[in-house]
Amino acid sequence: MTTMTIAKAINEGLRATLKNNPKSLLMGEDIGPLGGVYRVTDGLIKEFGEDRVVDTPLAESGIVGTAIGLALRGYSPVCEIQFDGFVFPAFNQITTQLAKIHSRTNGRCTVPVVIRIPYGGGIGSIEHHSESPEALFAHTAGLRIISPSNAHDAYWMIQQAVECQDPVIFFEPKRRYWLKGEVDVENAGPSSDPFQAHIVREGSDATIVAYGPLVPVALAAANAAAEDGHSIEVIDLRSISPIDFDTVEASVKKTGRLIVAHEAPTFGGIGGEIAARISERAFLHLEAPVIRVGGFHMPYPVAKVEEDYLPDIDKILEALDRSLAY
Repeated sequence: MTTMTIAKAINEGLRATLKNNPKSLLMGEDIGPLGGVYRVTDGLIKEFGEDRVVDTPLAESGIVGTAIGLALRGYSPVCEIQFDGFVFPAFNQITTQLAKIHSRTNGRCTVPVVIRIPYGGGIGSIEHHSESPEALFAHTAGLRIISPSNAHDAYWMIQQAVECQDPVIFFEPKRRYWLKGEVDVENAGPSSDPFQAHIVREGSDATIVAYGPLVPVALAAANAAAEDGHSIEVIDLRSISPIDFDTVEASVKKTGRLIVAHEAPTFGGIGGEIAARISERAFLHLEAPVIRVGGFHMPYPVAKVEEDYLPDIDKILEALDRSLAY
């Protein structure tokens, strides 16, 4: 076991990918000598050269479009989008080309492109730097979307994303980049399937589902609820598309209650899809309505009020109280 931050774990995962897959390469703005805005690619250009770690122009559509062409020629490109809100110039390339090519060619062509996107708030930056656009991509068939919440998953999931023959959007919780954790670099263990949810805390009174940056908040809320005598199960969803509904359903059938928490606005968010599916699949087991906890339906606010915007322990505990009151 090695202790490292999530940022360092992704860096080491990318290093392992570049070593083990000669057809892999990294592309993005300022990812070379600078090592990226968050230094996630720090040192990789020195080790692998500028042909494998490519500093690109400030043109997200060009980055993704070039990656699609490289993938069609047998390469495994990993693109970095510098900030979440910068991905939208490439939205057309991602949703109308990258997501469709496998189906369009009747399975003859694969486009194993990975798009890394730091996402979410909590870093004191305004709109275009603190957004959570995952639902916009999850609505598009043909894309796989995953998000680690800890260093071990970050190390393994980025490598598994590159190995996947489908396009993968890899959302990195930027405010958790410096969160430390134990990483087993020899054995993925339960993380061997990046599209499977993990139960990270067992419980019997209610289930909290979260992913990415809100998993630590959900765990903290469960710990606080335990002081009041409530046993709360916490699920780290890990994969946003596809969603592991089987794990969520089994938990809800045990606890009878479900709270879904994510930073993105609740309106049109992933939580709504989970609530609908679980209501269909486990209706007779629910003791209370599924409750969603998320951001407000508004542009991301200025830094001085972002803590009021972001879901926190108190908002999750309030949702738990409402659920347990039924």
